[in-house]
Amino acid sequence: MLLTPEYIFKNVEAITPDFLQELGVTALVLDVDNTLTGDGSQQLDPSVSAWLDTMRAAGVSLTIVSNNTAKRVSPFAQRIGLAFVSMACKPLPIGLMAARRRLGVTKHQMAMVGDQIFTDRLAAGLFGIRCLYVMPRTPHERNRGVRLKRKFEPPFIRNYYRKGGKLHE
Repeated sequence: MLLTPEYIFKNVEAITPDFLQELGVTALVLDVDNTLTGDGSQQLDPSVSAWLDTMRAAGVSLTIVSNNTAKRVSPFAQRIGLAFVSMACKPLPIGLMAARRRLGVTKHQMAMVGDQIFTDRLAAGLFGIRCLYVMPRTPHERNRGVRLKRKFEPPFIRNYYRKGGKLHE
């Protein structure tokens, strides 16, 4: 199903280069809020910084695709040395199309990493790429729309586990 996650990770740090290699993935498109950092935060946990270094060392191409404005995303992306697509219009695949062109990879070689079923997972599904769904980094959401969408996510997560999925830690 388009909204049921293909994989669920405890956090972004649980995604390993070996896992990506098994999938044939050489490029990751990364969400920001509650994926790389807490909701609305400009701070990067040392563990996420180390994970980014590990991915780079493994030759994985990285870019940010966010629905946030450039004003929100640009300072964060610049601080961690990544290119970005802001105002990506997820769940529409427009931002993912731009990211794929920039990364110079095929769809099979890329995956979306994000914490929301109705934006990240759906955008990846509509674009025809894998989504590596991560549990939100923080339990709170500043955006009321996101809080509302979160209430509709549990059935899709339960469906993942019912189908034999596991939490990658």
